[in-house]
Amino acid sequence: MLHVAKAFIDKDYHPTIICRAYNKALEDAIAVLDKIAMSIDLKDRAMMLGLIKSCIGTKFTSQFGDLIADLALDATTTVGVDLGQGLREVDIKKYIKVEKVPGGQLEDSKVLKGVMINKDVIVPGKMRRKIVNPRIILLDCPLEYKKGENQTNAELVKEEDWSILLKMEEEYIESLCVQILKFKPDLVITEKGLSDLACHYLSKAGVSAIRRLRKTDPPPSKKKKILL
Repeated sequence: MLHVAKAFIDKDYHPTIICRAYNKALEDAIAVLDKIAMSIDLKDRAMMLGLIKSCIGTKFTSQFGDLIADLALDATTTVGVDLGQGLREVDIKKYIKVEKVPGGQLEDSKVLKGVMINKDVIVPGKMRRKIVNPRIILLDCPLEYKKGENQTNAELVKEEDWSILLKMEEEYIESLCVQILKFKPDLVITEKGLSDLACHYLSKAGVSAIRRLRKTDPPPSKKKKILL
């Protein structure tokens, strides 16, 4: 528009006259849009998909337009928040993230309705990987014997003293696991370490565990991931 306005400047039109003409053209354009505007039913999936396709129409979407429209609609519909009075807020910056995973085809892309973390269970052979509607416990403390802050000296006088130290460690870990198992979790996630002994008690009770998961690793709750 500025490039077109240069011709009027060359003809000695005052800038205020040019701006006034642009504002008048804007008013006329808005009036035309108001006449052709139509109400949209957000629950009408076919109508919403048509709108999305018209907004993202490019050479790339000519081949994958249906897939991208479905992904976009599913993601925004899931994280939308009803504000009342027919208003709905969709914060795509906070609750939606596009995650690219190596391998596969573009057609394999899908909306993951939940949280995705790049971690595996500690003992894949003994702990479940697939759990439907799990009870999850999040810990920011380690499930291992607490070590000394700087340096710890232990004097072992008798041979039995070493066995006593090991037994104290086992009893400490066992007591932690017993307290956790009282809540009947299906999955335990800790930000710190998790000892082999704790893994034994948890796997024996049928509980899966993930360790060393930083608070910054998983996305905020309600966030949806679009896997590409």
